[in-house]
Amino acid sequence: MTNKAISESATVAGGADQSGSGQQLFAVVDGSITSPAGFRAAGLHCGLKKTSRNDIGAIVCDVPATAAAVYTLNAFQAAPLYVTRASLAAEGKLSAVIVNSGNANACTGAQGEADAYRMRDAFAEQLGVAAHQVAVASTGVIGEPLKMNCVERGIAALPAELSSARDGAEQFCQAILTTDLVKKEVCVTVQVDGQLVTIAGAAKGSGMIHPNMATMLGFVTTDAVVASDVLHSLLKQTTDATYNMITVDGDTSTNDMLIVMASGVAGNQPLHEQHPDWASFAAAFRYVNEVLAKAIARDGEGATKLIEVRVNGAVHDQAARAIAKSVVGSSLVKSAVFGADANWGRVIAAVGYSGEAVNTDTVDILLGPIPVLTQSTPVVFDEDEALVYLKEDTIVFTIDLHMGQGSATAWGCDLTYDYVRINAAYRT
Repeated sequence: MTNKAISESATVAGGADQSGSGQQLFAVVDGSITSPAGFRAAGLHCGLKKTSRNDIGAIVCDVPATAAAVYTLNAFQAAPLYVTRASLAAEGKLSAVIVNSGNANACTGAQGEADAYRMRDAFAEQLGVAAHQVAVASTGVIGEPLKMNCVERGIAALPAELSSARDGAEQFCQAILTTDLVKKEVCVTVQVDGQLVTIAGAAKGSGMIHPNMATMLGFVTTDAVVASDVLHSLLKQTTDATYNMITVDGDTSTNDMLIVMASGVAGNQPLHEQHPDWASFAAAFRYVNEVLAKAIARDGEGATKLIEVRVNGAVHDQAARAIAKSVVGSSLVKSAVFGADANWGRVIAAVGYSGEAVNTDTVDILLGPIPVLTQSTPVVFDEDEALVYLKEDTIVFTIDLHMGQGSATAWGCDLTYDYVRINAAYRT
């Protein structure tokens, strides 16, 4: 993989109507989290990281935005998650998100919670908004107290750096990175009530990725008019099919959180499932989050390849999801992909221990375009052809169980020597 930003090109069109009309539901554009009307962003270095890289950032909406969030299912949830929950519980609106990297503020006790509230209150004061209109997110090392003198210095300096220009978004994206090699961002536009609505996202995540809600940290902005409860329902549905279908190392972080903010500046009629343009908006929203989820998997610590596992013919979608994640999360499958070894036996083994019922006589497996198992019977294939395929940077396994209509896709990455090197010295 190349060491460059993972984003989408303005020349790409997306979201073809599944009815066959060929109509495009949305378009991918060259933009950022500040592209939706009403948003500004900033990032800078405040001293939490040993290097001079940005380590504190913010997204600010010029009007209180309707908002929703999903959080990690890890029992040890970091203090910022509790603070963000409290903020959203007040009225379901946010004016800002303040984020730091370099320190997770997790497992830090009463002091950690007090520090997260201090972050919220201090930034709210800087912006002149109610404290409950600010969300807080943190990422980095677990179990170390925040250097609040650095954080508060950064919070005081951020307002002057806020910008709706691309540079503000760029500085924010850099501020949320830890072991990531690249930033992750995407932007799309969609027509709603004849108005051009923009949806954009930015995320960070590279290691400790096995979400049961979202990514390590993700942020989505839109200028659509949509109520908080509608936004939350859409977010949960989308999360299950995107972020909850990725894995890097099987570890669910203490800090996973995804926040979406809708400014409403586009001026459309409020979106809901009966709105005539709902399908287009929902498809665009899912696309943004799927791009970010895949980008996180592709940028897994030490990774050289993206692995995609497609499961078809399961008894239902839930079973397909479990099987796909079992395969993509297998350390043996991941190691085989890294070594360009067409060892499909590791794939069928992961299907078998997924915990889902399978008919052991009817399974097909393809490695890219190459059949390696048909009706649970090995197929003779060209090892040289398989080797060439396995040296590509995206590897797809397709599994058909021939049991029902359930289907799902999961994403992960290969397991390399560098993953061990990075995590052996994460704190030092």
